[in-house]
Amino acid sequence: MNIKTKFPDNSLRTCVHPSGTFVYGVHRPSYRVENLRQNDCVCALGWGADGAPCENRVNFPPGDVHVPRAETVFEVPNAFAFKGATFILKRWAEKNAASPEAISLPAPGRVSFTETLQKWLNLNQAAPNTLFQMFADLPEPLKLSIAETSTDPADLVCLAELSCDFAHDEKNGRPNGLKFRVTENGTTLPLIHHHLLFEMVANNIFLPDDYKEVMVLRPGVQGDSEIVGEFTDTAAETHVFEYLRQNSYIPGGHYAANNAHDAVRYRLADLSRNDMRAMRHFYYQRSFIRLSAELGLDMDCRRRLLSAAELEDLRKEIIKVLSDSGKQKHLSFNRTLWGWNFGFDYAPSGYRLHASHQQVHQQYAMVPVDFETPKNPDMGLKPFGCGDLIADFIKDYKHRTGTSFFEAYIQAIHLNKRMDQKDRESSLIIHSDAHIMVFVPKAQTSQWEIQLMTIPPVGNILHADPAMRDAIDYGILLAVRVLEAMGARMITSIEYSKAIDDPADTGQRLIYAFLPRLPESPGAFSEAQLRWINGHYPEDFAAACRKKLAQIIPSIQ
Repeated sequence: MNIKTKFPDNSLRTCVHPSGTFVYGVHRPSYRVENLRQNDCVCALGWGADGAPCENRVNFPPGDVHVPRAETVFEVPNAFAFKGATFILKRWAEKNAASPEAISLPAPGRVSFTETLQKWLNLNQAAPNTLFQMFADLPEPLKLSIAETSTDPADLVCLAELSCDFAHDEKNGRPNGLKFRVTENGTTLPLIHHHLLFEMVANNIFLPDDYKEVMVLRPGVQGDSEIVGEFTDTAAETHVFEYLRQNSYIPGGHYAANNAHDAVRYRLADLSRNDMRAMRHFYYQRSFIRLSAELGLDMDCRRRLLSAAELEDLRKEIIKVLSDSGKQKHLSFNRTLWGWNFGFDYAPSGYRLHASHQQVHQQYAMVPVDFETPKNPDMGLKPFGCGDLIADFIKDYKHRTGTSFFEAYIQAIHLNKRMDQKDRESSLIIHSDAHIMVFVPKAQTSQWEIQLMTIPPVGNILHADPAMRDAIDYGILLAVRVLEAMGARMITSIEYSKAIDDPADTGQRLIYAFLPRLPESPGAFSEAQLRWINGHYPEDFAAACRKKLAQIIPSIQ
């Protein structure tokens, strides 16, 4: 066997080295986050046993946030490059390494609804708090099921009161905060008795808003993550916070744009065009600010939101500096990452089925250019970004065919013919303008997949001008609202972007994929083999989406 010590092509992305060993990357991030937040929203989250208020001041740092040593993250490429990469947070891994026998799922508990009914048939119905006690006696899976599916606020209030301890207003009895306890290590935590029930009921849209606010919406109630940005438009009833997630599975941290406590958005039908513009503004702003800091640009942005004009000036300045190829070597991050899990659900058995919370939010970050390769520093291994897969493919496509992939792809979408050769609607396009198209891919990877693609060769947000960014934001809103109108309750949205320092002439387009999770499509061995099962022609799904879109557009403000 002829064992090689180096890859013949440094672009190979795999954990299998030719010598027969595994290789991986190590991220040891340290960084600074510019504080762009304008206002402080300090308030009481609840009260401790001594009556002292528990406030959220830690969420509103007065200056920049310095993270000198964030958690170490291991990045392990899949053996097969097209399958991506695995990210392991060292802190989590070490906890399990100390007690490997604890890495298991608990056995299901005993459940008997018959016993509960027998008990209540013999109960004195005149007893006080009968309803509350009946809910308390229900088997856990039934509590969870009711918390997820009930549309009656009375049910949900009862379950909320069982899940945690509230502080109530003395005059009207409504909740005005949570009760807190101090742990042995001095940490202040809310008094939650049943965490899963707490999450289930707090994420039900039919729970009264004052309960939602004190349980999960008030800034800081879900943890100490710093708020480093705020978008407020009182006239449009838009209010969004930007949270920093320091010790993220994304090396270097990631950010979350969450609707605030006074702008409750649990349904996409409640999401306005201005709300979407606000959340996406944070994505553009944070990405451009990070790039400008790396390039040494002087931008006065402390404790305020950049205006649209300032954001565009900054974007142009970054492009101007990057046009000097010598500057590119100074970038530590060269790809953007954006995603959105909409829709929350747990099975009564305790399996989480989708996002970590229901309220509308988006997450974003930047991907590092490099990492350590302790075992084989000569391998040329680089961190993974999903847009790189497209870049590799279109390069190979051009090499093999002599044709630009995206030019051929756009033409094929416009000239699409049905596979059944019937005289029916054949268009895959749901919405289009001069900048983007929202369409159904010919081969969907979920039964209801929709994609958004830029028509001009714009491959990332840095090269998207204001008109393009506005078109993208509007297209995203249309796509997810159409899917919700079709009945989708859980949608994963991801971005495939071109590296910022890639050559300008590759022809790569920016793509967004919207992937609903349907009740009959949980994912199984076929999907694990990248074999996607479908039950309709894409043209028919596109036609159904266009009908819904015609009903939705008049309602979008």
